[in-house]
Amino acid sequence: MTAVFVHGVPETSLIWDPLIAELGPTDSVSLQLPGFGCPRPPDFEPTMNGYAQWLADQLSAIAGPIDLVTHDWGALLGMRVMARHPGLARSWVTDMGDLNDDFEWHDTARTWQTPGDGEAFMEGFVGASIADRAALLVGLGITEPTASLLSAEIDATMGESILALYRSAVDIGREWGPGLDEIDAPTLIVEAVQDPFRNEDAISRFIERVGASSARFEEQGHWWMVGDPAAAAAAITAFWAAE
Repeated sequence: MTAVFVHGVPETSLIWDPLIAELGPTDSVSLQLPGFGCPRPPDFEPTMNGYAQWLADQLSAIAGPIDLVTHDWGALLGMRVMARHPGLARSWVTDMGDLNDDFEWHDTARTWQTPGDGEAFMEGFVGASIADRAALLVGLGITEPTASLLSAEIDATMGESILALYRSAVDIGREWGPGLDEIDAPTLIVEAVQDPFRNEDAISRFIERVGASSARFEEQGHWWMVGDPAAAAAAITAFWAAE
């Protein structure tokens, strides 16, 4: 088995390092979204469909069964891939809830989706010092030293990629939601109760919709994989062992 980890926004693959360390000797691959701490190919389309196709291609290139672990935008991309490519992964761990017509983006996402406002946000974010960016990330809930390491990887390419990605996804609920009934892989939903982006109803709907099990962490927020990597590793290991 190969454990494949897919990060979110505004992150890179290093967000998974504390969790992978706790998992111990595991065959693992941390994918890095194009433009997020790495070059973005000139012909790459940084949209939700472009990234979803990229993820499907990456998983298809891995030999043997895959245990997919996703977070934030990685989880959204995982939804699309798991729905459109049944059998591509043996199991799936995610931290997102259901997508349907009533899906609403959070306030920061709406800022990024607004021409002018999004560019102004990214100019300030990317233009800040590494220390200031790290302080902002700590304030959002990413623990040190991960925040400092991640801050050093934020650049203009990431900012441009984030804006393009979010602007392609204004209607993601209507566009991607209907296909989620095709997901049939065993699924574990990580419920980080302190996550400010958490939607209890959407998570409950998704658990019922795909027949998922759940691991609930009362004290963890959006970045549960760095907040308590030992507990996360224990829950994921138990889930894998049961499949």
